Amino acid sequence: MAELTSILIVDDEPVARSRLRELLADLAPEFPHRIVGEAGNAPEALSQIEIARPQIALLDIQMPGMSGIELARHVSARARASEDARQMPQIIFVTAFDEFAVDAFEVRAIDYLLKPVRAPRLHEALKRALARMPGDNQDSIDQLARATNTRRRHLSVHERGRVILVPLEQVIYLKAELKYITVRTREREYLIEESLTSLEEEFADRMVRVHRNALVARPSIAGFERVAPTGDADGGDPYWQVVLRDIPERLPVSRRQWSTVKSLVS
Repeated sequence: MAELTSILIVDDEPVARSRLRELLADLAPEFPHRIVGEAGNAPEALSQIEIARPQIALLDIQMPGMSGIELARHVSARARASEDARQMPQIIFVTAFDEFAVDAFEVRAIDYLLKPVRAPRLHEALKRALARMPGDNQDSIDQLARATNTRRRHLSVHERGRVILVPLEQVIYLKAELKYITVRTREREYLIEESLTSLEEEFADRMVRVHRNALVARPSIAGFERVAPTGDADGGDPYWQVVLRDIPERLPVSRRQWSTVKSLVS
């Protein structure tokens, strides 16, 4: 018996999800599969992907709160951080507007469907997705996000079996500690598994590196203070640290980063 391909359907409109279910049912003899879940928004989809590990995800692009492209970036970032490409399903985007389907989707590792979706086109996209290797579309998702000027507006935190979306404007700093990144907001700390270097590149217009293990949000920098060392780590010389808005914590500024960080408030 042929192995069933696992599929997740993500669309904020119940009618659209029902339409895809019907089309998939019609294609079952030609494309054996099982629908492992449905989601009506990005947080639900992230949780479903984490739990069900679908091989293919049909993602609506236009969804309130977070678009399908931003959602794909979250999934890609988590898979890249875990170094497990199997966490990244093959993505097929679904859109009602062909403005997304011109130059942006020339990247061959990604496919898209225009609504109303037709069975032959869906079948073609499913076969193409299944033929790709796990992880093939991670770089393509990044290229698509740049082409459509789609940026993540949240960081996704997986906590106690649920997904929390932390708005980027609430993040005061990001600090690498062992294999995790601490995300600090005014209210609390969260832990995520991502690369600090990748986060620095993605949010370069908002975050600045103050130390090899820390990025600080530019709007959260209230100033700097010079302090005397408490040990011999700095050779007995005073050093600078960042004064942050809304929280009492201070973060040290490395000598290498001082000139760059200082220019932000000079």
